Amino acid sequence: MDDAIRQALGHSQTIDIMTTGRKTGLPRRIEIVVFNFDGRLYISGRPSPRRRSWLANLDANPAFTLHLKRTVRADLPATAREITDPDERRAILGRVAGAWRRTDLDAMVAYSPLVEVTISDA
Repeated sequence: MDDAIRQALGHSQTIDIMTTGRKTGLPRRIEIVVFNFDGRLYISGRPSPRRRSWLANLDANPAFTLHLKRTVRADLPATAREITDPDERRAILGRVAGAWRRTDLDAMVAYSPLVEVTISDA
């Protein structure tokens, strides 16, 4: 991984992820935000009781591609780990809530998707 990519991953930003459809096996690409907290990458979303397709796809196959698309363009192989532990969720989602200026942390802990991202080349 070169320095430009490492620097780009050093801050939160809008990215695309490409997962593999759990039913179709076809690539599925969506735009989403990645957060960098203390050098660790996380993807989350707004609270909703409905399970996201992208999260279900990552549950079926945690390997995906993270696409940087702003100042640096790169397609990075990555792996997702869904975070389900309530204490770990609250700690990380508290930081996500702060970044988004949200005040509904309890709803986020209950209903927001949350995965930790590991870049394969890191």
